[in-house]
Amino acid sequence: MRRFHSYGPVDSTEHFRVPRKELIRRCTEQMIGNPGKGGHYFTIWAPRQTGKTWLMRQVKKEIGTLYPDRFAVRMMSVQGVVLEKDDPPEYFLSRIPLLFSRFFNINVKKPGTWEELGSLFLKNLKLFEKPLILFIDEFDKLPPTVIDRLVGMFRDIYLDRENSCLHSLALIGVRAVLGVESERGSPFNIQRSLHLPNFTIEEVRGLYRQYQEETGQKVEPEVVTEVFKSTRGQPGLVCWFGELLTEKYNPGKGNPIRLKDWKRVCHRALNMEWNNTVLNLVKKARGKYQNYVLELFARSDIRFALDAEWCGYLYLNGIIDAKTVTDETGEEVSVCFFSSPFIQQRLYNAMTADIVGDRLPILALEPLDDLSDVFDSPGLDIPALLERYKTYLKRLKAKGLNPWKDQPGRTDMHLTEYVGHFHLYFWLQNAIGRRCVISPEFPTGNGRVDLHLKCGEKRGIIEVKSFRDLSELKASRGQAARYAKKLGLNSVTLAVFVPVEDENILEKLSGQTVTEGVKVTVSAIGWV
Repeated sequence: MRRFHSYGPVDSTEHFRVPRKELIRRCTEQMIGNPGKGGHYFTIWAPRQTGKTWLMRQVKKEIGTLYPDRFAVRMMSVQGVVLEKDDPPEYFLSRIPLLFSRFFNINVKKPGTWEELGSLFLKNLKLFEKPLILFIDEFDKLPPTVIDRLVGMFRDIYLDRENSCLHSLALIGVRAVLGVESERGSPFNIQRSLHLPNFTIEEVRGLYRQYQEETGQKVEPEVVTEVFKSTRGQPGLVCWFGELLTEKYNPGKGNPIRLKDWKRVCHRALNMEWNNTVLNLVKKARGKYQNYVLELFARSDIRFALDAEWCGYLYLNGIIDAKTVTDETGEEVSVCFFSSPFIQQRLYNAMTADIVGDRLPILALEPLDDLSDVFDSPGLDIPALLERYKTYLKRLKAKGLNPWKDQPGRTDMHLTEYVGHFHLYFWLQNAIGRRCVISPEFPTGNGRVDLHLKCGEKRGIIEVKSFRDLSELKASRGQAARYAKKLGLNSVTLAVFVPVEDENILEKLSGQTVTEGVKVTVSAIGWV
C-alpha cells in the first residue's frame, strides 16, 4: 500500500503523488529544444522539498520514451562534494574522477585546469556515445567561486556547440539565476528557467483522494482544505501533514479523519514535531536577514523586489512570497508576505523566544490578582486584561527594568514595531496561559497579528497594531469591527503600541466606539 512521503524524491509505486504532467512536458521540451541542433541551458529552481529531483527523474523517463535511442540522459548530484569555504576553486577538479565514475560510469583522470574539464565534453573524445542531456542536482550548494568557474566553463561549451556533445543542461537548486557574477557571462537563459510551483488545491485533493481510494478511510473535505490553506500547497509540507494525519495521529482505520484530528495534528506540528524542511526555514530566517523577517510581522507594505538581496534570498528559500495589492493611489504594487500561514506561525513562535527570552523578569500579575473582572463578565473583558499589561510595564520600569532595552531600533530611533507584538504575546502566555489558549493568527500574511483567546466557552480577540497616525487608527477600527463581525464576535480590542510615554496622549488615543454593531476598544500602550 502506498503512503504519503515528505523526504526525498517520490516513488510512484511506493508513495502518493501528483502527476504534474504539464510541468514534465515543459521541462522535456526545454531539454530537447531542437533535436538536431541542441537544447537549452537553464535552471530548475524552487525551495527545498518541492519536487525538483522527482521532476528530473520524470523528465529522464519521458525523454527515454520519446527518444529511446537518440540521447544519453545523465543525472549528477554535487551534494556530496565537500569543499571548505576558503578552498581554492581548483579543489573541485580533484572530485571530477569520482563524480564521472559514480554518475557516468566513466573513468577519467583529474583535470589539471578548467579548460581540461570542459574538454571532457568534446565530441571527438567520445566519452559519451550519444548527445548528452545532463542534469546537475544541488548545484548551488557549491561555493560561489566554484559556481562561477563552472558557469564560465559551460559558457565556453555553449559557444562551441558544434564540437560539444552536451546537447542540453539543467542546473537544479533554489536559485533562479546562476552565473551573473561571471566576468565571461552566463549561458543560462533566464526566461527559460523553470520554477516549480506549489500544488494547487485540486492537486492536494487528488493526493488525499488516492489515499481514500486505496485505504477506504474517509478524509473529510474540510481537512484537505485546511491542509492547503495552512501550507499554501508547499509540496513537502502537504505530504508531511499527510504522514501525520494518516499514520502517526490516525484516529483509526475505521474512523474518518475529521477536522478535530487536523487541529490536533496542526498543534503538534507547530509545537512538538520535528521536520527538516521547517527547521531549515527557521534557521535561514534567523540568519543575516532576521530583522527583515521580523519587520514583516509588523508591516504589510514592505515592497517586494528581487533586486534587494534580502528579498531575493528569503523568496528563493521559501520564507516569503509576493502578492499584488492596490495602494492608496490606486496603483498596483507588489508586497512581501509569508509563504504560508504554518511557516509564519512557526517563525512567530521561534522569534518570540529570540526577542523576549524564555521567562519574564518579574511576575506577569500581582500575586493577589485573580482576574475576576476579566473572567466573570458575560464575555472576556480584554480591555481590563490589557490594563494589567500596562501595569506590568510600569512595575518593570519601577524596578529599573526596560523590556525594550537592546532591542533593534529603526533609523528614526524609535523601536522596531515587532518588538511590542512579541512581548505582549509572551506576557499573555505567562499571565493567562494556564486558563486560556492564546493563538496568534495572521489574516493578511504580514503586518497584522491577531491574538485569539479561547478561555473555556469564552472567546476574545486582540488585534495588535503600531501607531502611525490618526487616520490609519480610524481605518483600523473599521477593519477590526468587520473582522470581528465575520467571526461572530460583538467586540474586539486593538492593542496599539505608541512610541510615547505621555499618559495624556495615550488616554486620548484610547477609548471605545461602536462600529457596525461591534464594540471596538482601543488600548494605547506607551513604549520608548
